[in-house]
Amino acid sequence: MPIVSANIRVRVPEHLIVGEGSIIDDFCYISTRLTIGRGTHIASGCSIAGGAKFQCTIGDFCSLSSGVKVWCASNDFVNDLIAILPEGIETSSAEGDVEIASYCGVGANSVILPANHLPEGTAIGALSLVPSGFKFEPWMVYAGIPIRPIRKRNRERVMEQVRQLTAPAG
Repeated sequence: MPIVSANIRVRVPEHLIVGEGSIIDDFCYISTRLTIGRGTHIASGCSIAGGAKFQCTIGDFCSLSSGVKVWCASNDFVNDLIAILPEGIETSSAEGDVEIASYCGVGANSVILPANHLPEGTAIGALSLVPSGFKFEPWMVYAGIPIRPIRKRNRERVMEQVRQLTAPAG
């Protein structure tokens, strides 16, 4: 059974789908369509935002550490007014769905900007910035501002842990 704290703010509750065994901690804010797989943890103080026309998908056995921000829309700070604008005003904002595939982790206070796909097994170190449309390799650790590859993850060990978690009891 998923656990979603009563102390989170979900702008459109019907746009939130939480998988079996997943947890969303206190003081999170969600303003975009969000689908979470099983066994995933979103720690306190995370924001997943950008509006109801965008989708954020987080796979199975993932983790967003405290303070992570995932943006599906962001103002263009150079060319546009930085404000909430009514429909019909042309902007050049960065926009796009964000997908975080299974077995990924995002370190504390990292920021993921719009239009990103983190492939299976990707890990992002704490305090990192992921620019829009960054090209990742699966099973790699990234960190920094701007983000850069650090080293390969141990896929075999992670997948053995997944097998242990998903093995039938008995």
